Amino acid sequence: MALVNPHGGEGLKPLLLEGEAHRAELARAKTLSRITVSSREKGDIVMLAQGGFTPLEGFMTHADWASVCDGMKLASGLFWPIPITLSTDSASAENLKIGNDVALIDPDDGSILATLKLTEKYAIDKAHECAMVFKTNDPEHPGVKMVMEQGEVNLAGSLKVLSLGGFPQTYGELFMSPKETRALFESYGWSKVAAFQTRNPMHRSHEYLAKVAIEICDGVMIHSLLGNLKPGDIPADVRTRAIGVLTENYFVKKTVVQAGYPLDMRYAGPREALLHALFRQNYGCSHLIVGRDHAGVGSYYGPFDAHHIFDQIPKGSLETQALKIDWTFWCYQCGGMASARTCPHGDEHRLLLSGTKLRKMLSEGSEVPAEFSRPEVLEVLRAYYAGLAEEDKVEVKLTGHSAR
Repeated sequence: MALVNPHGGEGLKPLLLEGEAHRAELARAKTLSRITVSSREKGDIVMLAQGGFTPLEGFMTHADWASVCDGMKLASGLFWPIPITLSTDSASAENLKIGNDVALIDPDDGSILATLKLTEKYAIDKAHECAMVFKTNDPEHPGVKMVMEQGEVNLAGSLKVLSLGGFPQTYGELFMSPKETRALFESYGWSKVAAFQTRNPMHRSHEYLAKVAIEICDGVMIHSLLGNLKPGDIPADVRTRAIGVLTENYFVKKTVVQAGYPLDMRYAGPREALLHALFRQNYGCSHLIVGRDHAGVGSYYGPFDAHHIFDQIPKGSLETQALKIDWTFWCYQCGGMASARTCPHGDEHRLLLSGTKLRKMLSEGSEVPAEFSRPEVLEVLRAYYAGLAEEDKVEVKLTGHSAR
């Protein structure tokens, strides 16, 4: 059996230039008008560079934006759940001419990420986008905040990408393109591959989810988000180290691949779960593990809304399917890991730790139950939190108070 097809069925469409084409475009880009992109837009550009957003060839038009917001499909009719857009302020947009090219600048180091062939400038109803994508206009929602802080004008057009934004230098072999993951899966003889999406370190419940998937599929790709998170979340380098020690010690060799992708979290809950499935199809995954409150934040979404949305989209929208698994935990009565579907016991017998409570325990140096997290993982996390504590001590000495 073969791997699933890239989304759209026409093969991967990476937009990164190489060789002489790259050198010529980079020289030309230095003569163009410039727009500095946001962190979210940078991640989208790098994803487009690798073919992760196949078959998109750039940033969406107004027709695509409206169709995606209201119907989860491009103007062409192809399924797409979340707008992929580029914005700028009105004054900058006024100086750009339709038909001209624009250099897109990395917000982190000022280098040129890509060139955009500008085909359209348009304003959007940001509140409408938020209501459709996030199901809320609450400014406290991090995704809503991100959209509302965008520039007033969206810029549409095709891209020629010139840089991967420093991700390969920072993450090395962990940063893999869809072409690379597909080649690796094929070398292992895999055709059924489950993606495990994570923005957090993996604890026993996540380990259990991955191992359930391994029983069903040929293997699992643990796919870590490498872009920006909300304050308080564990940084990518710490998280990936923790995942590395877990897979090294508790998984059979060649049943799991750890990789990373460049996006920022949007915290769009159900719609983001669909986007996660879509781009995992491009990476070669036939399934996406969808657990409790996938891509959620706070209490904006029901715990299994991301399960239900896969049943609400038109049949054939995606080749990659949701592997829906209930809430998982350690049950002292069962004597092991279980889920709400398999464990008959009450909450008083279950080890239920929230991410907030766990972070508090780690930051205070409190004991974390062995049934919740493997000791090797806790060692990595404790070292990280100890470093934060030392930073606090330095801040207190320098300023007389803690900034945290």
